[in-house]
Amino acid sequence: MTREILVNVNPREMRAAVVENGVTLELFIERASRSGIVGNLYKGRVSRVLPGMQAAFVDIGLERTAFLHAADIARAVPAEAEGAAPPLQDIGQLVREGDDILVQVIKEPLGTKGARLSTFISLPSRFLVYMPYSSGVGVSARIEDEAERERLRADVRAAATGPGGYIVRTAGGQAPPEALRADMLFLQRLWEHVLAQRVSAASASLVHGDLSLSLRVLRDELSADVRRVLVDSAAEQARMQAFAQTYMPEAADRIEYYAGPRPLFDLHGVEEEIARALERKVQLKSGGYVVFDQTEAMTTIDVNTGGYVGHRNLEETIFRTNLEAAVTIARQLRLRNLGGIIIIDFIDMDDPVHREQVLAALQGALAGDRAQSHIAAISALGLVEMTRKRTRESLEHVLCEPCQSCDGRGFRKSVETVCYEIYRDALRQGRQFRIEQLLILAHPEVIERLLDEEAPVLAELEAQVKRPIRLQSETMYGIEQFDIVLA
Repeated sequence: MTREILVNVNPREMRAAVVENGVTLELFIERASRSGIVGNLYKGRVSRVLPGMQAAFVDIGLERTAFLHAADIARAVPAEAEGAAPPLQDIGQLVREGDDILVQVIKEPLGTKGARLSTFISLPSRFLVYMPYSSGVGVSARIEDEAERERLRADVRAAATGPGGYIVRTAGGQAPPEALRADMLFLQRLWEHVLAQRVSAASASLVHGDLSLSLRVLRDELSADVRRVLVDSAAEQARMQAFAQTYMPEAADRIEYYAGPRPLFDLHGVEEEIARALERKVQLKSGGYVVFDQTEAMTTIDVNTGGYVGHRNLEETIFRTNLEAAVTIARQLRLRNLGGIIIIDFIDMDDPVHREQVLAALQGALAGDRAQSHIAAISALGLVEMTRKRTRESLEHVLCEPCQSCDGRGFRKSVETVCYEIYRDALRQGRQFRIEQLLILAHPEVIERLLDEEAPVLAELEAQVKRPIRLQSETMYGIEQFDIVLA
């Protein structure tokens, strides 16, 4: 397995891609106009408390107020209750309007929703995550060796000197005790800096920002199986190497400057993958295809055999298509960064063994995904219901905007429908006002149809309003746009 990280730097945009055996697995984009804020700490001011929702709106200096639920507010737990989930307190007892509180962004603003906040602060480093308002030591589930897990817990407990809890990250597997201690010392100094900044910071302002995209990728994605990191900016490569020399010196030599004539993302096929990830339909090698539809409530995924006819029988054809689709869906969820509720409509399978194998293939393909997911069994309707944790906006939301012609519906009225709308509107206005003639302004395709297939309709309209009708093409109009001018 060959894994690489590619970093493309432009004046106002930075992109990073994780590529494995030539296949793009994950994509990160950060723009100067809308840089990511997950992980940032703010001194927020409570602007409104909503007892009915057990939540509060908090001003952190962004365009929209952020959302803080009562369950995301850290509070003192009695000694006798430690280890058990504390009962949910009323939001009115936890915060009041006008309070200044230290909060961390745990979800980006998505669509019309503001950012999601928490007061359970977590500060990540190379090997550890420090949680000043928690206790205990956890270990990443991806470190599967039980002896290593116990060793890491013991080393962290032995090195801990103050309050707070720790989680050993996946990258911390096999980390020596001195490396863990160095990370703990760094995190404690960082927390002291945050507390000092909180005192002097103004309300609704940033207290501590997370690392830039290029450095976050090193911290979170540069594992031992990454062969190299290619960066197409000499200045950014030097910055990344300096960071690596401080926090991961063993990896500094793997960060290389790419100076080739072809754009980095073009050379590795990432641009093509981005273009395909913005399309609804994804073709399977077998000839089948998968359709992705992203809505505000959920993402629906439909699997079809397409041109794949198989070799044995129908059940085998369906099974093979579903198996291939399961792997493709898992990769596309990561690449498109789709989250929330996801409904997958695999092709109906009669054999229960086949259904279990397809589910196992989907779970196996999602095993390497850093975003937490939960897959339910196939429902009575043959649907797979799953959730995937969403912290960032999807690729579509980052790169696209609603279509101005269809207002984001994903479709538009047909030319024929617009012709009949013009007929009804012109008839209504022709009867309501005393006029000499009607002038219809519309898209060239609409005008062409009115003069061709709909010529009888136009003649009937003239007969009903008893006035001449003139048509005028407007190339700047959308298909659905038209105006009727009374003269």
